[in-house]
Amino acid sequence: MENRSDLSSILSYLPVVCRSSALFWPSKVVEALKALNKGPDHSKVDSGQILFLAISDLRHSLSLSSDSLSFSTADGYSLFFDDLMSRAEANKWFGEVLPALADYLLRLPVMLEDHYKSADSVSFVGARDGLKTGLRLLKSQEAGLVLLSQELIGALLACSFFCLFPDDSRGANHLQVINFDHLFASLYDNYNEKQENKIKCLIHYFERICSSIPVGNVSFERKVLSVDQNVNYIPHPEADSWSKSVAPLCLFEVCSSGLIEDYSKEALEVDFANKYFGGGALTRGCVQEEIRFMINPELIAGMLFLPCMADNEAIEVVGAERFSQYTGYASSFRFCGDFVDKKDTDSMGRRKTRIIAIDALVNPGKRQYRHEFLVREVNKAFCGFSDPCKSNRYQLLFKDDYSSKAELNHDLRSPESNSDNFLGIGPSASLEDEVGIATGNWGCGAFGGDPELKAIIQWLAASQALRPFMVYYTFGLEALQTLDKVTKWITSHGWNVGDLWNMIVEYSSQRSKQETQVGFLNWLLPSLSSDDAMILDP
Repeated sequence: MENRSDLSSILSYLPVVCRSSALFWPSKVVEALKALNKGPDHSKVDSGQILFLAISDLRHSLSLSSDSLSFSTADGYSLFFDDLMSRAEANKWFGEVLPALADYLLRLPVMLEDHYKSADSVSFVGARDGLKTGLRLLKSQEAGLVLLSQELIGALLACSFFCLFPDDSRGANHLQVINFDHLFASLYDNYNEKQENKIKCLIHYFERICSSIPVGNVSFERKVLSVDQNVNYIPHPEADSWSKSVAPLCLFEVCSSGLIEDYSKEALEVDFANKYFGGGALTRGCVQEEIRFMINPELIAGMLFLPCMADNEAIEVVGAERFSQYTGYASSFRFCGDFVDKKDTDSMGRRKTRIIAIDALVNPGKRQYRHEFLVREVNKAFCGFSDPCKSNRYQLLFKDDYSSKAELNHDLRSPESNSDNFLGIGPSASLEDEVGIATGNWGCGAFGGDPELKAIIQWLAASQALRPFMVYYTFGLEALQTLDKVTKWITSHGWNVGDLWNMIVEYSSQRSKQETQVGFLNWLLPSLSSDDAMILDP
């Protein structure tokens, strides 16, 4: 088989067997899946209780111990399919969906074979020769991309549902749980409606892909900031680069209502991520990141091969389809039915949905105002918001000898600064320039960050990444009531990235020394309604 290095890096994490360069299921697994594929009259699998017995048999045939599953997994499958699901829904599930999932699994070895045969021959506008796209571990500090068909993702998530992935070494290699055992066990151990509704989203996803096989692709990219002048990486800003930047601030739009995933234009939609991609999606978590993984379940596939992010890394996913409507948040989260994703597709067959995972400081308290942590947060956001195809332009941005915005703009317009490098997967510069940022209170909920500080940090990062705009959803947060007025004031005074960064540094220094306790917005413009505030100079 071609792409042996790619396969060898991931093979121990896959349930299939490889011998003589061929992938296949053990014969007992094939027999069991064929029985499931024929429906409940043949397989006798017509309840959650019996379904778990079938799962246990499949795991046994793969030499996977049932002891490694969460203790209450069997009870969780039984509770959901036998008690929480209506009889009509259960009949459809066991009669139609489960047999179709068995067919997905039967075809998984062939799907993987086909994937690896075509992985390095992907052809599309702007692709660089030798671009690797095969399924493999995207290890920390190694920038790269994996491109998977939606059909292959469906088969991989079917493996998760049947708990077929080996999990012995995942934790030791900084990989998330990928089987669904914790999800179902948590439903039984501490029943609540949000957990039931998370599972409903995933069950709906399986119903959809079993009734109509999806035909697009999804890419998963690890972005890395590097101090080396390597075209494969985004340049890592020095600590003092931000204070010297003359990059202009991008447009800033404030939305007091609405949701990031509902933004109508093309933008990088920020996932307020855990450093472990997906956070508690497959356990008990149900805040912003976990909800996104439930309504766009193809994101879960990335948890298979993406170890946790370091401070200089971000993960971008392009093409994940949305399948579910929902309401609520955390304990009030509810599945509300089908969602038809009408996003256009690009030349790679990916939906134009760009989700960027960046992890903020956890419970930062007063340390978030220290300079080293300000730099950590702005660099993390910059890594996520950047376009690797613009590495040359970013190198120019971080030169420290620009005396004016005009001089910078002249260099940025030069042909040399616009040459594509790195992965070659971005659209042309003119199209990319239309892609902004859609975000909100990153790291400010469960993570406990300062929302005023985080809003400004993201604005700085988006501007330095040459994004044309940032749409900010405040989710009605009281602390951000004046955000729109303050950002308009800053923009009207022509501040650049360096100007605003230096103000954030000064403010944070005062907070660290307890010289002020007010929020940044009020500190910068103490009396927004007074004439004095409106004539302040930077």
